[in-house]
Amino acid sequence: MPTRPPSPPQLISSRSFPAPFERFLREPDVSDWASAFTLLDTIETYFDSHVDLWQRKLQRQSERLKLKAEETFKIRDLSGDLLKTRIRDLRQSSGDKLSENFDKEMKNFKLKIQQRMTRLSASWTSTKVVRTREKVSFFVGVMTVLFSALMFGMAPQYVPIAYTIGSAYLIPLRWYKYKQRAWHYFLFDLCYYVTILNFIFLWLAPWSPALFVACYCLSHGSLGSAVITWRNSLVFHDQDKVTSLFVHIYGPFTFTVIRHFYPGAEERYPALKELPHLHPLKALLLSGGIYLIWQLLYWKFVLIDRREKIESGQRTTSFSYFLNDRRSAIGRALSNVPMVYREAAFMAGQLLYSVLTEIPAVYVLYDSPAWSGAFLILIFAVSVWNGGGYYIEVFGRKFERELEALRKELAESSASSSVSGSTLSRTESEEEDLASLNASSTATSPAISAMDLPSMKSEPTIATTDPNVAAATTALQRPSAVTTKMQGGNLSEPAFGTSTPPLTEPPAVNDHATDEARAKIE
Repeated sequence: MPTRPPSPPQLISSRSFPAPFERFLREPDVSDWASAFTLLDTIETYFDSHVDLWQRKLQRQSERLKLKAEETFKIRDLSGDLLKTRIRDLRQSSGDKLSENFDKEMKNFKLKIQQRMTRLSASWTSTKVVRTREKVSFFVGVMTVLFSALMFGMAPQYVPIAYTIGSAYLIPLRWYKYKQRAWHYFLFDLCYYVTILNFIFLWLAPWSPALFVACYCLSHGSLGSAVITWRNSLVFHDQDKVTSLFVHIYGPFTFTVIRHFYPGAEERYPALKELPHLHPLKALLLSGGIYLIWQLLYWKFVLIDRREKIESGQRTTSFSYFLNDRRSAIGRALSNVPMVYREAAFMAGQLLYSVLTEIPAVYVLYDSPAWSGAFLILIFAVSVWNGGGYYIEVFGRKFERELEALRKELAESSASSSVSGSTLSRTESEEEDLASLNASSTATSPAISAMDLPSMKSEPTIATTDPNVAAATTALQRPSAVTTKMQGGNLSEPAFGTSTPPLTEPPAVNDHATDEARAKIE
């Protein structure tokens, strides 16, 4: 079957497409591509040349660095040990110098601190500063008594404020002084614990009846009676004694004013509305419970945790103070207790003492303003009596010692003056006797020239048988009785340093002259 020949492909007419697509149907222009390849060749040639130059420079620089590195490594290999030794020596020397300089600086710093502390302590203990401090203490003590009396009569509501201000001044100062003396464990005693409780009630919890009962009983019990127990004295110039008296007497004074003399006390302290009277057993149990809390804390943190410091003597407590004080009844009683039970006995005794001293406050003082005033007058009178004894006895004894020392100095000076006067008169009389002796000897004795005296040299003398010449020679050799008496009465000593031998020695014999004399006689 004959087939039909394929028809030739028909060309697509350009007219069948829109105008924007006609450019895709055109044949590509070869000249445009040729110009683009020429530009690319130019750019490639330029960058290739520059990249080649950069590579050569980098290669040269790397070769130089390699050479330098090899040289340095060779030097390190050759002198590595030497460098290490030098570095070690430098480090050691620098370390020694640094340590020496550091030690010197520390020594200088410590020396400067010690010098400053010495100057401060010397200035603090100097006579002028001590007198100034005593004057200030005297002024503060007297003015405190005066203002307390004025406030009690004119404005009792200011007594708690004065109590707070005085404690804020005196107690930190006491802590500072006791810390320097290693006595600051005394500040853990019951009186300071009660003082803190008083301030808590006065300014933080005035509505608490239990706290008021505890503060009132402890203030009128252990705190007030401590004036008698610890022998507090009203010595105005001694700040330590003034502080002790203030801590022990101002607490009961403040709570007595609040209970009996404070105008409108129930409004300021609402706890008083619930306490028109005290229940004795309840008050004693409440104050005793608060006391036991303090005693347990004191036993744990002071007597147990710091036992080594207390036993070594580095710290002092009230227990160790009473134990070493054999003059007081408490110290004598503790010395009779075995060592194992002394602390327990002391704490039990403190508890019993606290309860016994609170009984008057519970049964009498809380309901009676008159007995409360009498109690304050009693403890204040005891402090005044102790202060008077301090002034009379201490200052009197000091004055007596000064008088005794002055009498001894006067006696010694008079004795030395009498001895010097007798010595001077004896010397003058001896000089007068010597002058008279010289005058009499020159008037009566014949003149003897130096040629007639025996020579100091051991030369042979010519012996003679003439009795007159022999007598004259013997008289010259013997010292006179007056001269011997002036030299102390010893006839065996030469007079005035002459070369004449003493009488106790045998006279020198010239053997040659004796032989010649025998030959003449024969």
